[in-house]
Amino acid sequence: MSLFDSAKEKLQDLATQHPDQVEQLSDQAIDRGGDAVDTATGGKYAEHVDQAQGKADGAIGEP
Repeated sequence: MSLFDSAKEKLQDLATQHPDQVEQLSDQAIDRGGDAVDTATGGKYAEHVDQAQGKADGAIGEP
């Protein structure tokens, strides 16, 4: 088992044990990423960024 496989297993175990914290952190990361894109583009693609944020949130956890 490689180092990455071991780390992946540990992260999956932690995610299973603490789903609320994982959801909260993923929401924060998605929001910050979207905000960074909006800032970099001057909000020109805000509608597309919002759609991508919604899809990412749905893929990771609770919408």
